Amino acid sequence: MKKAAGSKIKLGLFVSISILLFIVGIYFIGQRQQLFGSTFKVSGIFKDISGLEVGNNVRFSGINVGVVEDIQQITDSTVKVDMIINEHSRKFIKINAKAIIGSDGLMGNKIVVIIPGASGKKELSNNDVIETAQSISMDDIMLKIKVTADNTAMITGDIAAVMQNIRAGRGTIGKLLMDSTMAGNVNEAMINIKQGAGGFKQNMNAASHNFLLRGFFKKKKKGEKETK
Repeated sequence: MKKAAGSKIKLGLFVSISILLFIVGIYFIGQRQQLFGSTFKVSGIFKDISGLEVGNNVRFSGINVGVVEDIQQITDSTVKVDMIINEHSRKFIKINAKAIIGSDGLMGNKIVVIIPGASGKKELSNNDVIETAQSISMDDIMLKIKVTADNTAMITGDIAAVMQNIRAGRGTIGKLLMDSTMAGNVNEAMINIKQGAGGFKQNMNAASHNFLLRGFFKKKKKGEKETK
């Protein structure tokens, strides 16, 4: 008898604890799904929901304020997302607020992010349709990175080809830098220009001492002093 009574007590405790855990689980699930407490409903029309699912969070100013209740495809390019929002958050969400699809972390679940509108506007009402905006998806970012990488590789290849032509002495710059004959001609031309400038200076000095032109140079020097 004592053994049977003990078994019944253990069975009763097990059933009681199981029921308690079940109730606690239902409570937390209800809290997450906004089954308890006052709520209101808003909807948004998106072109792409990027894998958003029913039950995902709705976030406002970094705080979870609701959940996605339902997702319906309206046309081939529009999707309607119904959201259940906590009533106490209604006063902060204005009529000009916007909703976008975001991610919970870098690779986390998709969420609806509500961007605050301008203060002083009227708050959202029950069953209102909130304005939406298209967010940049990870696929778009990866595509832009790929295009940038391809362009960089192309530019690097072009620079390498130019440097190879210069080393081979092809093109004007290549011949100028790598062709010893052209380099010698350029050097000789610079020497001739320098010598020509020196000869011109000597001729001018000689002309200034010529008695026929001496008066001209004196007047010129006098005019330069007066202007100074």
